[in-house]
Amino acid sequence: MKRLSTGLADLDLILGGGLRRGSMVVVAGPPGSGKTILAQQICFANATVEHRAVYYTTLSEPHTKLIEHLSRFPFFDPEAVGSKVEYVHLGDMLRDTGESYLEALIGEVVRKALDDQPALVVIDSTRMLRDFVSDHALRMSLYDLTSRVAHSGTVLLLLGEYTPEDMQTGVEFALADGIIHLTHESREPVDRRGLRVVKLRAATHLNGTHAVHITADGFQVYPRVESFLPETVTPSSGRVPSGIPGLDALMGGGIPEGDATLVLGSCGVGKTISSLRFVAEGLARGERSLHITFQDTVDQLIYMAGTFGWDFEGARAADQLVISHVPMGSLDLDVLASVIRCQIADGATTRIVIDSLDAMTNAARETHRFPAYLRSLLGIVRDAGASLWVTSETTTFGPMEDPLVGLMYLFDNVIQLRYVEHRTEIGRALNVLKMRSSRHEHSMYACHITDDGFAVGDKLERITGMLGWSVLRDCPTAPGRD
Repeated sequence: MKRLSTGLADLDLILGGGLRRGSMVVVAGPPGSGKTILAQQICFANATVEHRAVYYTTLSEPHTKLIEHLSRFPFFDPEAVGSKVEYVHLGDMLRDTGESYLEALIGEVVRKALDDQPALVVIDSTRMLRDFVSDHALRMSLYDLTSRVAHSGTVLLLLGEYTPEDMQTGVEFALADGIIHLTHESREPVDRRGLRVVKLRAATHLNGTHAVHITADGFQVYPRVESFLPETVTPSSGRVPSGIPGLDALMGGGIPEGDATLVLGSCGVGKTISSLRFVAEGLARGERSLHITFQDTVDQLIYMAGTFGWDFEGARAADQLVISHVPMGSLDLDVLASVIRCQIADGATTRIVIDSLDAMTNAARETHRFPAYLRSLLGIVRDAGASLWVTSETTTFGPMEDPLVGLMYLFDNVIQLRYVEHRTEIGRALNVLKMRSSRHEHSMYACHITDDGFAVGDKLERITGMLGWSVLRDCPTAPGRD
């Protein structure tokens, strides 16, 4: 069945390919949720001289004010106004004629749809019609409208500031082929907008509430990653060198290709440097990498890498490396997933770093959702054949705490970095806690931050407190001896 693209690739994905021609779709939501901007973007993306978009306004904002607000967006084309996108204001007629006007309005829309064959007809807002006509008159008129437009190739969008109660009882929603519900939630430090497809006939849409951002480019939607978890992932038998001297030998020859590796450790123990080394190894092998950071800026990471001799700036210029700095205050889980999904879509990105998971969890403030989100995120990375390196912070002092209670099973490999008390000195130690379907070394090894980066040293023979003490300590003698 032929569909009308919204002009937004991710929204088309959510809608199962776009909007079915001849359908009526209600776009409902409170003020500020993005209804008008979304409808206008769809108009300008589809309107042509042969098949225009017609935008009817009832008692919403005047055309001059509407166009003034739209003129700052790049999708707006002033030369298309009139020739491709036609604006028709109906407010004065509505005040004068009431229900008789409604019949005229329906007749006008039907005539446009059948005779002029527009690509799209928008009525903004149909919610206000309820203030002027009875429910019976509205039902009969909308039924006539939808049944007649269904035989055309026109998509009819009805916009309105409907409440959840309206959506349960309104005649528009019973007759509609599709219902798109936009939301606007006040939340500190950043408000949140969302989009949910409540109903869509003859299409398989993505469920859940998808994140919406209104930016200088207009309306942008980010599909909820849990909605398209891959059903199967083809395992690989290859190994990925970590680049960290001494680590691959502990992991059976390297990290299994396509695995998700979690690196746990307290502040300053070497998590970020180890992740930079993982990226640097990929760059040296001609691989493309993505590094996502929530604390260190792009310049800080480039400088840090440069101190160890790794040219991240040159790699960025050559499009081998993408560094995405996401400020903690504006972190959105679905935007982050979209960044990763876009980067791995062509199969060229083989290494991904997320630094760090605990910062991501705390900033997102979606604890109830996070397990399903993380499972889906790891799934799309595995499906793309990329290897994921994720850091997460533990406590520096006091009892060792697990920041990912109940979630570590999602990772294929878990590496732990810890401080060690050597009488009056503090050292670092590493052990591989877990590797799925792979042999690995179980002992604890010394590790160091050198001029060349992070490195694994000798096996630690006399360490106690691995499971029960607050810190690791040297034993006076080897365990089991006097």
